[in-house]
Amino acid sequence: MKNNPVGWFEIYVQDMPRAKAFYQTVFALELERLNTPDSALEMWSFPMDPARWGAGGALVKMTGVPSGGNSTLVYFSCEDCALEESRVEKAGGRVERAKMSIGEYGFISLVCDTEGNMIGLHSM
Repeated sequence: MKNNPVGWFEIYVQDMPRAKAFYQTVFALELERLNTPDSALEMWSFPMDPARWGAGGALVKMTGVPSGGNSTLVYFSCEDCALEESRVEKAGGRVERAKMSIGEYGFISLVCDTEGNMIGLHSM
């Protein structure tokens, strides 16, 4: 592999306004609507810069594709995962596992969004 193994991620949702509010609140950022050729597909991307390290991604609402219950876990890089974790419940989500050490690899928190998707928060 010439690049990092993850090139893009998508988090499927059922209620886009609710999901957008959750992610914008927890990460203190604004999502940007992506143009799609299909009216059954709605996408809002996280801020990204192709010149920087890491993968870009988006929230996706697609007819016939349910959210939650998936077996893929996306980890968001944070300065201190406890900060983003502290915003989860007031944004309508829940904390599954509070900030914990993973040794020399830093710290993680596991949280669920408003759509039933579990995501990871990671910091050093």
